[in-house]
Amino acid sequence: MVRPGSRLFIGSYAAAPLALIESLLTQAAQLCDVELVHHYTLGRTPWIEQPLDGRLNANSLYLGPGLREAAAAGRADYTPTFGFEIPSLFRHRVLGIDVALLQVTPPDKAGMCSLGVTCDITRAAVDTAGLVLAQVNPRLPRTSGETLVEWSRLAAHLTAEAPLPEFIAPPPTATEQRIAEYVALLVDDESTLRIGSTAPAAAIAAALREHQNLGIHSDRFDDALLGLIECGAVTNKRKGQHKGETIVAYAVGSARLYTWLDGNRKVLFHPSDYVNHPATIALNQRMVAISGAQQVDLTGQVANDGGGPHLDGGFGGQTDFLRGAALCPEGRPIIALPSTHPDGSSRLVADFAPGSGIVATRGDVHYVVTEYGIATLRGRSIRERALALVQVAHPDHRADLLAVANARRWVPVYEKLPATVTTSLDGICPQRVTLQKEPYMLRPLQPSDERRLQEFFYSHTQETIQSRYGYMLSRMSRERAFELVNVDQSRDLALALLEVQGPREVIHAIGRYYLDSDGRRAEVAFVTRETRRHRGLARTLFERMRAIARERGLSALHAQVLPENEAMLGLFCSYKHTLARVAGSSAVAVELPL
Repeated sequence: MVRPGSRLFIGSYAAAPLALIESLLTQAAQLCDVELVHHYTLGRTPWIEQPLDGRLNANSLYLGPGLREAAAAGRADYTPTFGFEIPSLFRHRVLGIDVALLQVTPPDKAGMCSLGVTCDITRAAVDTAGLVLAQVNPRLPRTSGETLVEWSRLAAHLTAEAPLPEFIAPPPTATEQRIAEYVALLVDDESTLRIGSTAPAAAIAAALREHQNLGIHSDRFDDALLGLIECGAVTNKRKGQHKGETIVAYAVGSARLYTWLDGNRKVLFHPSDYVNHPATIALNQRMVAISGAQQVDLTGQVANDGGGPHLDGGFGGQTDFLRGAALCPEGRPIIALPSTHPDGSSRLVADFAPGSGIVATRGDVHYVVTEYGIATLRGRSIRERALALVQVAHPDHRADLLAVANARRWVPVYEKLPATVTTSLDGICPQRVTLQKEPYMLRPLQPSDERRLQEFFYSHTQETIQSRYGYMLSRMSRERAFELVNVDQSRDLALALLEVQGPREVIHAIGRYYLDSDGRRAEVAFVTRETRRHRGLARTLFERMRAIARERGLSALHAQVLPENEAMLGLFCSYKHTLARVAGSSAVAVELPL
């Protein structure tokens, strides 16, 4: 059935028909110039071993373990393409399939088999192949959706019972848990999720367990997403389409996952040209697409199919979902990655090595998340992007990255890093707060906030400027704004309450303290937007500042307040305090012991 020069398709992921492949390999000596087209396959890949070179030639649509080494040695090809476009390559005969090798369940009473845990590109291969050869595996789960294949479609079959290869994710690292906490801040209740295979899925899922009415529309389904269904965080009630149903293209995970999927009518498997199509993805509500990456440059480009000339990985569904989420109202395309490679080199770079594969452009990604925070990129200039990405890079690499940005005039030369950088260990991690039913983000001021600080300044009345800044200012230059936001947060403190609407961030209040020379006390000051006064913003900031001051061993906070500023004076006096007159001034000195 397999003729010289044929193109064969191998089923994907956990449903690769290994028994059929082993049968094929026993006859490899009689084959020549046979091309094997496949996506990522879980488990062994015996068809890429060197003695088969010239007889069986692999053409992979994604370079997983084994394939990347074969490609580097010239024994395998790699065809880069978007996940949603692969079925059209089969249907339009760009990669016409002569023989499809796949795995199916035994037929039911109606003579229908199931493709089990992979529909993805397998559906198109089944529909277009000249011949379909199947491994019938009684252990393969019978799944719902577009997975049915008529028994009569099979030209031949081999019954071979075998457990499906499992993928058990290792326990999340501390770095992955920190990344997941930041990602969770970007996921609202009633969002629809896709967590890619290169993202820290287990950690992200754990961080989302308290969310409500989440949905799933994802190419990949695994144990992490199963956990969100079982804990009740995922209900699929607010998806915008396919309400009450989980939509996926394939599943990989534990034996328990495969058992749970067997006969489950709430999880529907559909082909990649539907699940992965950006137009389909965009129909969901609040689509959040989370992917990993090998590297991100300072302008927001993402590399994920090889570093330099060495090919690795591929597009998968990453670009499909990033673009689909960007098209979705309130959608959020997110890249989540550790700040460094295992060898300590930075994943955030000024330049990619020649030959690196760009899977997402500067316009595709709205957020980049590392263990050091969130960089918001949508609608940001190159200057703002570079600053945002530098501040989420590993502290050991920030100065070098900023130096390159300075040299290229991406950021002005006056923009420097503080002597001591902020890390999550400083106790000033971002957090969501709700005040009078209005949501805010409380976080440290950052160097990339210089334009937002300018906007905040120009929203003030002249009275506010004079009373809060201590003197009459006519303008807030970007250089002056940068001085105010570029704070050594390990010594002084500058917190902001912001209104966050997707990538739009508006500062509504700022609280600061400046450490005294003795290192034991600090002077505090606040500025609140006039339209947001008397809503508890200053009190919220002050509570957080007091907590941080205590953690750092300070003995007291102090401030000077004009008597006419009754709201601020009332706030301070609601805590343990002492008052005194300031000599030569009408101001009141407030001492607030900790």
